[in-house]
Amino acid sequence: MTVVHGALDHAELAALRLDPRALLDFSSNVNPYGPPAGVAEALAALDYGTYPDRSCFRLRQALAELRGVNPDHVLVGNGSNELIHLLARALLQPGDSVLVIGPTFGEYARASELAGATVLRWHARPEQGFQINHALIVERIRQQQPRLVWLCTPNNPTGVAISAEGLAALATASSEIGSRLIVDRAYADMLRDKVPAPVRGAEPNPFVIQLHSLTKLYALAGLRLGYLVAHPDVIKRVAAYQPTWSVNSAAQAAGLAALGDKEFVCTTLPPLWESSDQLRRELRALGLTVLPSRLPFMLVHTGNGAATRAELLQQGCVVRDCASFGLPEYVRIAPRKTEENWILINAWRSLCPHQS
Repeated sequence: MTVVHGALDHAELAALRLDPRALLDFSSNVNPYGPPAGVAEALAALDYGTYPDRSCFRLRQALAELRGVNPDHVLVGNGSNELIHLLARALLQPGDSVLVIGPTFGEYARASELAGATVLRWHARPEQGFQINHALIVERIRQQQPRLVWLCTPNNPTGVAISAEGLAALATASSEIGSRLIVDRAYADMLRDKVPAPVRGAEPNPFVIQLHSLTKLYALAGLRLGYLVAHPDVIKRVAAYQPTWSVNSAAQAAGLAALGDKEFVCTTLPPLWESSDQLRRELRALGLTVLPSRLPFMLVHTGNGAATRAELLQQGCVVRDCASFGLPEYVRIAPRKTEENWILINAWRSLCPHQS
């Protein structure tokens, strides 16, 4: 299967004769107020002539301190996407099955299929606000006994987060049958309200794996940087499939600089959420259906996401067509700074007829 992603596709833009420098990207879920100032300084001081630290020693120490675990519970990767594929290669065998809780990021299914696994799916319903019914999923886990369960919380693209009770129930059900629950928490640090606590005992529990990203909150998408938190036995098993020097020196330096800026999160999250709230209000004022979300980005029902994306692209704004999530009637929009949001709002206002 081919997975469609957000962000700018330069081959597509070249075919359409559009200059990427003239476009505003609302399709990428990246903090528009980043990266932290220290990142540029760290990159300027980098020695490009030496090999990267292949163990990411200093960065793993910083991440372990952040998560309250030992460094041997942490594996750093070239973006969370690399780690998704490494997990599938390391933990799956041909003929295994996996359960993907959706609608969600397409790489979970793709990585699993490439490893020879059969993909089973549980889909939340739009008429129920895409809420995750953990009781139904627990029943599916016990009946189908998948080797892996993939869960993104808060979820991309719906912005829905499972409850702490639900997360614990899935972890228990998975461990009871010897399955592994992979919890993708790439967006957890961007919640407006208190972040739900990770699964208790996740670090020493070999059946629960947490996946994190530094590219969203800290706006480091171009450098690719993610990490796993798991039992050391799982870390060793997954690391065996990772190429040496997978995480380059620039990514490691940027990650350390970002984590070292203790003011960045508290100074950028409030304006990011103000920008998100403004964009929601104005889109709803245009008559559009904007779904509730626990995250700054939002799903907008337009009836035809591909057509909406194409029309707005000609207006200089890039939004995410959600057909690859199984939601062809929706687009996903990530807020930018307030003044840039107005460009999208005015572009949408100019579309005729208005979507509803």
